[in-house]
Amino acid sequence: MTDQLLERALVEEATKKSGLIWVRGLPVQGDAVSSQALWHVWHDGSVCLVGDGPGEQPLPGLVDGGGAVVTVRSKDKGGRLVSWSAKVVELTPGSEEWDAAVAELKGKRLNAPDGEAMPERWGRECRVLRLAPTGETASLPDGSLAAPPVSTAATTRQAIPAGLPRLLFKKRKRG
Repeated sequence: MTDQLLERALVEEATKKSGLIWVRGLPVQGDAVSSQALWHVWHDGSVCLVGDGPGEQPLPGLVDGGGAVVTVRSKDKGGRLVSWSAKVVELTPGSEEWDAAVAELKGKRLNAPDGEAMPERWGRECRVLRLAPTGETASLPDGSLAAPPVSTAATTRQAIPAGLPRLLFKKRKRG
């Protein structure tokens, strides 16, 4: 019983203090979903997220009634602190739960394009999800979970021309 209380306290405190969590939706049809870094708020004993709308974070693999695994990192060291299982619940726009979650999310949303009209847009175009802890925590892996980068057409910067530093840093003659 004491271990369960300590685990629940660790989940709550670590998630509250972290501005970013890693969330992986559990596959419903066998489709593998990778972890996604998401901003969130901790409200009423669970994580609240908003996304899947224009200008908002994507929420791949998170379906109403499904499951998810949430990994929380340490704010000071950046290492994994705890991974916990959650049940995904999509909140209905206009419901009491939705209004309370949106009030919290609105205060944390940075650089919103529409300011005070944001809750109305979220109700029309986005999904607001609640990730409720199931009480299960996973043991942390020993190795790295780093994945290879996604292939892209973007390139890295080329080496600078050899003569450029001389042009930039040559002394100007005073006349």
